[in-house]
Amino acid sequence: MDTYHATTIISVRRGADVAVGGDGQVSLGDTIAKANAVKVRRLPDLGAEQAGVLVGFAGSAADAFALLERFEQKLKDSPTNLMRAAIELAKYWRLDRALRRLESLLVVADRSVTLMISGQGDVIEPADGICAIGSGGSYALAAARALARHTDLAPTHLCREALCIAADICVYTNRSITVLDVEGTELSSDPTPDV
Repeated sequence: MDTYHATTIISVRRGADVAVGGDGQVSLGDTIAKANAVKVRRLPDLGAEQAGVLVGFAGSAADAFALLERFEQKLKDSPTNLMRAAIELAKYWRLDRALRRLESLLVVADRSVTLMISGQGDVIEPADGICAIGSGGSYALAAARALARHTDLAPTHLCREALCIAADICVYTNRSITVLDVEGTELSSDPTPDV
């Protein structure tokens, strides 16, 4: 049975400026099932105490949406504490028999923290403010770290450039890119390669 290979997600933070970006490719075996999927979201504001929560997901889309719903519920319980909401989701994910079978990873970010959440109960805050998940995650992470050290690019542009570099290397990553930041900016890139 063919398995879905879905995506590359990256988050870059510079101080309170943070962005989350993802490519649009969903592959089934050696076939591109969809080229323009959007796998990053800005969650609805829960009021003045919580605004600007970004989420990116890699893995099965149905599983990711199930997790997103549960994460939003946990965030409503702790609207000012993204870390607490993420830990509660990870505990719930780990202990619930149905959720344990979900195959997805999440990156969540707000103005104060960036976190990776896995079904094994991991909640990881990257030391340098840069994290990536998915098929091309390692390539995007390496590119973003190099760009962060040697350029002054804003997080939105840094995410986009790192995803373009990953798309040049990873066959499961394309150039149909969406990048969101906490200020409400959205960058989208054409899947056509630079010439």
